[in-house]
Amino acid sequence: MSLGIVFLSEVFGTAMLTLLGCGVVANVALRGTKGNNGGFLMVTWGWGIAVFSGVYVAAQSGAHLNPAVTFGLLLNGKKLYAPGVPVDAASTLTYFGGEMLGAFLGAVVMWLAYRQHFDAEPEPASQLAVFSTGPAIRSNLWNVVTEIIGTFVLVFVILTFGGTPSGLGPLSVALLVVGIGVSLGGPTGYAINPARDLGPRIAHALLPMKGKGSSDWSYSWIPVVGPLVGGGLAGIVAAVVPIIPAVLPK
Repeated sequence: MSLGIVFLSEVFGTAMLTLLGCGVVANVALRGTKGNNGGFLMVTWGWGIAVFSGVYVAAQSGAHLNPAVTFGLLLNGKKLYAPGVPVDAASTLTYFGGEMLGAFLGAVVMWLAYRQHFDAEPEPASQLAVFSTGPAIRSNLWNVVTEIIGTFVLVFVILTFGGTPSGLGPLSVALLVVGIGVSLGGPTGYAINPARDLGPRIAHALLPMKGKGSSDWSYSWIPVVGPLVGGGLAGIVAAVVPIIPAVLPK
């Protein structure tokens, strides 16, 4: 498979992810929508369905949709990212680039769908919350820890039981994301994906919205660094897990 196909697959899959994922947050958070005040459970299920859809769209490239998944596969020692796609520097950068661009584009299309509601929303914080995550209690150390733990669960389960998201199955990954959201999403809103947070945050900074406030760049490194660390650790630990039964005493 050519890297061009991989790139386009990840662009379209990750765009679908953020279009539907950020879209459900917009429906809950913005004033005057049909789903306004639908609650966090609605958000978590919406993100699960967003993942389900994105995995199907990007199945050809293995549906990483997430630099933390790509990084986890890299540190896990996988030979292939997807059938016909060897793990090397060029393919790794191709996945990262496709994921970031797709996340940005999906957020832009979501903004088009909710344009009037963004302009009618009086709270800048609600506008930003549609695009990117933020902590319930701001503490850089503990916010990073939360993102590391949530992303570790995501990538470890994918690697341990499925090999890749497409191998595990779109529905299983979707339910896993819902489970992480309802269990571990309270402190930070569970970015668990650097592209999902950074791409839409850039879109927020660039798009015209009435009364738009800051894009909160002082926090923006946390949903990037935390997921990458968590995904990397998951890749390393998942590589060791099959060895454990052989070394434990009988």
